This record gives sequence, C-alpha cells and structure tokens, in this order.
Amino acid sequence: MADYIVIGLGNSTEFRLQEDILSCLSSHTIFSGGKRHYALVKDKLPPIHQWIDIKGDMEGLFKEFQSIDQTIVVFASGDPLFYGFASTIQKFDPKATLKVYPWFNSIQLLCHKTHTPYHQVTSVSVHGRSWDELDTALLYGFPQIGVLTDAQKAPASIAQRMLDYRFDNYTMILGEALESTNEQIRTLTLEDAIHTTAHPLNCILLKQTKPKPKSFGIPDSSFAYLDNRPNMITKMPVRMVSLSQLDLSIRHSLWDIGFCTGSVAIEARCRFPHLQITAFEKRPECDQLFEVNTRTHSTPGIAKVMGDFLEIDLSILQQPDAVFIGGHGNRLEELILKVDTCLQPKGRLVMNVVQQASKTSFIQSIQKLKYVLLPEMTIQVDEHNPITILAAEKP
Repeated sequence: MADYIVIGLGNSTEFRLQEDILSCLSSHTIFSGGKRHYALVKDKLPPIHQWIDIKGDMEGLFKEFQSIDQTIVVFASGDPLFYGFASTIQKFDPKATLKVYPWFNSIQLLCHKTHTPYHQVTSVSVHGRSWDELDTALLYGFPQIGVLTDAQKAPASIAQRMLDYRFDNYTMILGEALESTNEQIRTLTLEDAIHTTAHPLNCILLKQTKPKPKSFGIPDSSFAYLDNRPNMITKMPVRMVSLSQLDLSIRHSLWDIGFCTGSVAIEARCRFPHLQITAFEKRPECDQLFEVNTRTHSTPGIAKVMGDFLEIDLSILQQPDAVFIGGHGNRLEELILKVDTCLQPKGRLVMNVVQQASKTSFIQSIQKLKYVLLPEMTIQVDEHNPITILAAEKP
C-alpha cells in the first residue's frame, strides 16, 4: 500500500498549476507519469527528485510503487478519475490513500469548445478496451456519445464500424490535440471520417441526426437464410416468447446454441443491449450468414463461436446465466449436461420443440439435474407445426 497524489494536467505548454499544487510539489521527491507529462512539469519539480516512467507493465509499476515508503505524486492527463490513472490505482492498490487534483477530461473540453452541454452526452471509451461500451451506446440509440479513442480504434475505424453495422444516423465531431497550438476541431460525415487520419491525441463526439427505427420484434422476412431453407429460423412470435422466458432484463450473459441465421441472438441484442451474447454454430454455411444478418440488423458485439458445441472448451468463455438451445444434433441430454457445468445458479435454460421425443428428453434431463421446470407454452404460427416453448431454472 502506498500514498498517492494524482494531478490532472492540461495539454498546453502554458498550462498553469494552482498554487496549492505547486506548494505540494515542493514538498515531495518521488514523481511519476508519462514522458509527455514530464516534459510539461519538469521545470516545476524540486531540483532533486526521482521520476518513474509509466509505460505498459502496470503490475511491475505497482510493485515498484509499493516498495517506496514516501508519497508518490502522479501526473495524468485531464481528469484522473475519468477512465484515468486514479482508477488504475484503485484497481492495483485498493487500500492506498489517494488525493486527486482533476483537470477537464478531453470530452469535456470538446464539449466546451463546441458549446455542447455535456450532461446530455453519454461518454464511453475504446481506449485500450474492446468495442463493448460504444456498441452498447449505439444499440441504446443515445443521441450524443463522447468517445475516447486509441491508435487502433481511431476515428476512421470507428466510422467504418458504424457504417458496417448501419449506424449511419450520426455525424462525427473530431477534436484533435485539444488545448495545444495544433488544436483542430472538425465536423465530418461518417463517410468522410473513414478517410481521415487524426492527430494521435484525439477524441470524438457522435451526434445523432435522426433516431434509428427499432421494431418490437424483427420481421422474419428481413433475415437472410440458408439457400432454399426459409423455414430454418425461429419465427418472430416464438422468438419473442422464448426471450421472455429467458428473463433477459436481469441477465448478464446469454448463450445461443445452434444460431443458424442468428435471429435469436440478434433479437436479444436489439432488445437488451447490456447483455454479453455468445452464439454457437457448427454448420460452416451459417458463418457468413451470421455476418450478413448482424450487419443488416445493426447488432455488433455478438461473440460468434464456430464448431461442435460438445467439443468446444467453454472454460475460456464468460459463463452464462441464460441459455437458448436452438439445435442439438440429436444429442440433447449430452448437451444439457455440458451446459449445466457452465450455467450459473438461478440461470434459465429455454428450448423450442416440435417433436414429443425432444420434449421428453428435455424434461428428463432437467429433472435429473433438479432444475425447476417452468410452465410450458405452445404457439402455432400460420400453417407451421405448433411449437412448445420449454423453460427451466437451475437451482
């Protein structure tokens, strides 16, 4: 455990530190931050001091920090509590004492400079992170989204992803090198943004031009399906009841086993953007079909796993608290037993059946596992066979 003072810096060489911060610097000797931070503050530090560079190895860095018996003064960009180094300290040294002097974060600065009330902005980060936060914000349809970027998930890559998934109802405001002499702010269409090379220090505001329509239940006709097999899809009314039985509003992780067209996973992603969804399928011809349908229906972020479910190492995946069985290859009992090793307590298992043999196998399997069988429902869509929706909950 160490003691930390974390000071947020602006990006200007003319940035002025408050008098109480200057006084604080004069009474300490151990300082840390990035090379850019050192260049900004070096002339304000005591003549005799130690500087510890912050690079990529956080575990090694905090071992070094924790070997020091003095307060460590850390410099960070903007607001250290906004996806910043103060949060990193809380993660790696949770018992540390912490004092923070924040500056404006980059999204706040961009809002200031574009007269955007930032209480109306939903802020997300893809800086050193997955696409999850941005995908979720887009799926919720937030009208204004501030995004912290990085070198890989740069403005051009973000614009391309949005266009790939048909989120074409936004414009992009790009803020580059804010507060510096190279500061530039540009408003771009997403089509223009994919051809833009931005300054390494940048953030963006996405502003919605119009709401994206979202139907309650996706029409079956809007899905691409396997050649000459239009009935190989969970029909929309059955899909909606199945999702209801999974009780997804309070779930965190959904597995769709045997996704085929992807309709169940896609419908769940549209309705419940907070969910982490993993979809499994062994038929190679469904791989590209899934890509087409997720893009058509603006549902990024569904993890796709190709291969025989019974042969996949599930330990590396986020464990589910909801599972939909869309296909089982006549090995239903074996499949349910494998699902049981991963399904969290109170997790839901749902399956749609036509044949009595499948219904019997499902019920016998969950009874052996002491699951609670929920009331079944039967639906007939048009001239198709009646579908029975079976649901069970793990104790």
